[in-house]
Amino acid sequence: MCLAVPSKIIEINDAVGKVDVDGVVRETSLMLLDDAKIGDYVIVHAGFAISKVDEEAALQTLEDMRNILAADSGQN
Repeated sequence: MCLAVPSKIIEINDAVGKVDVDGVVRETSLMLLDDAKIGDYVIVHAGFAISKVDEEAALQTLEDMRNILAADSGQN
């Protein structure tokens, strides 16, 4: 199963970007997006940014995921 987590582009060098998810920074290929820019939120799969996502939706998704993880960790 694959979980798509919105990631914010914080740096771009040619077709490679650095993305941040809650402080975790990773490199990802931007080859599949022709209009990616710093500050955009993207969905990353297998090391490739495959689509852009609206900032409001990205932030809401991240908040929802944090809430789910917090609820789950309280049940252990």
